[in-house]
Order: sequence, then structure tokens, then C-alpha cells
Amino acid sequence: MQNTNLLSMETEVSITPERLDAFDEAATAILAKQLEDDDYPTPFAGLADWHLLRALAIHRPELTSSYLHLLDQEPFDED
Repeated sequence: MQNTNLLSMETEVSITPERLDAFDEAATAILAKQLEDDDYPTPFAGLADWHLLRALAIHRPELTSSYLHLLDQEPFDED
């Protein structure tokens, strides 16, 4: 599958317009599944995928409408 390079869990991978343009529905579904499974070697790897899905939601919303629940943040009280 050619999309494996799009889904790298390395935090050094930049989110570029070219990378976002290369995503399709299948790659977005894989990314969402990874986030749902939440089985990352480090918290930073999960955060990198979350930022990637967030960027896709902003720049390619047609790909992420089924996965917006993964981006919702619960309100919290710091007290």
C-alpha cells in the first residue's frame, strides 16, 4: 500500500500541503483507526497523528467528516 509513508508515527515528519494532498479516504481511515486504537509507543507519536488529522480537517474536510469525534476536546475545569 502506497499510503504507509503518509502515516508515519515519527514526530519529525512535517505536515506539508503536499502530504495533505496525498491523503485519500483509505489513508484517512487508517489514520483514524490508529487514533482510535491509541496504541502508540510514545504520547508524542499519538499527538503527531492527532495534529495530522486536525490539519486534514482544516484543509481537506471532505476526508474527515466521519472522524471529527476524534478531534473534539472535552471542556475541563482547572480548579
